[in-house]
Amino acid sequence: MRVAIAGAGSVGRSIAAELSESGHEVLLIDRDTRAIGVDELPRAEWMLADACELSTLEDARLADFDTVVAASSDDKVNLVVCLLAKKEFGVDRTIARINDPGNEWLFTDSWGVDVAVSPPRLIASLVDDVAEVNEAGDAMALLSLPETDLLEFTLPPDTPHAGRPVGELTPALPEDIVLVALVREGRVRPPAPETVLAAGDDLVFLSSAESVDELGVLLAP
Repeated sequence: MRVAIAGAGSVGRSIAAELSESGHEVLLIDRDTRAIGVDELPRAEWMLADACELSTLEDARLADFDTVVAASSDDKVNLVVCLLAKKEFGVDRTIARINDPGNEWLFTDSWGVDVAVSPPRLIASLVDDVAEVNEAGDAMALLSLPETDLLEFTLPPDTPHAGRPVGELTPALPEDIVLVALVREGRVRPPAPETVLAAGDDLVFLSSAESVDELGVLLAP
């Protein structure tokens, strides 16, 4: 499958890495020279250009692609990319990243969007669904993907991690378990190293480990 990705930030590059490893042909498009990392993803093609420009997409031969992923950090860009991909080039499938959940109503087929993904809303809804069940502070599976689980752990009142920055926790995590988000008072936050943890925080992890027992031991009081 041929996949074009608009936006070569951390999200776009991560998607490209996964698809390239799976054998797909990937083209990354970004107008920021700092986002271009040919050595980082040698299997992918790179294009230094504005994905919102019709001429750019013509040069990329977008009509030859099976899927377009609009993964930039700007919702306006993602909408324009999907609209051009669908209406001007007839791309079969468009997938758009929603950065601000307040813009979710715009991401419809009227703008050429087949699938819209809002990471903050997705994670918040998953955490909310199990919040009442997870009062004991156990690690719980929120979503199962092939060989991958999304896990949630609520820091209990007597957690020893309260007052410590996330940067002290992440190096101690078991292999194949990654902290992807922190939810506090219903708001999703990125797991920035300087963010100070507090009792009641919901930590969301992505795991491909065979066992998460080590995670429970690490986070338990």
